Amino acid sequence: ILSVALLVRYSLGLTEEGAAIERAVDKVLEQNARTADIVTEGTERVSTVEMGDLIVAAIESGN
Repeated sequence: ILSVALLVRYSLGLTEEGAAIERAVDKVLEQNARTADIVTEGTERVSTVEMGDLIVAAIESGN
């Protein structure tokens, strides 16, 4: 997802949109949601679909 943010920001020149994706990812990580590859003690394991849904919701809410 962060790779898409880079693509949007630098390849498409959509700086604010790329930043919005990055902020959404940060917000979801601050809520302790983690996929299996980055889950640690004290965080909540979610599926990749759930993580995507959480990030979309964060974008839609304006981060």
